[in-house]
Amino acid sequence: MTAASSPPGCSIQRTLDVIGDRWTLLILRDVFRGVRRFSRIQADLGIARNLLADRLNSLVECGILERVPYQDRPLRHEYRLTEKGRALSPALV
Repeated sequence: MTAASSPPGCSIQRTLDVIGDRWTLLILRDVFRGVRRFSRIQADLGIARNLLADRLNSLVECGILERVPYQDRPLRHEYRLTEKGRALSPALV
């Protein structure tokens, strides 16, 4: 069965659409292990900054991660799993 032939509303297909690429899975692995800051995720994975920013923004938009400020000047954020994100744990382990 291909993505085009998946039943409408297929939860597996929706999940793969969000987390199905290599970088997103590795980012989630790091966040599940407690790595929360952009610079640390980038250093651990060796991913380009623009690609990491794009993947993190997608995960935030999908409600899997949330951006939480940890410093005011300059403003910096860390990424934390939401309840929806934590629910992915059994599927990723």
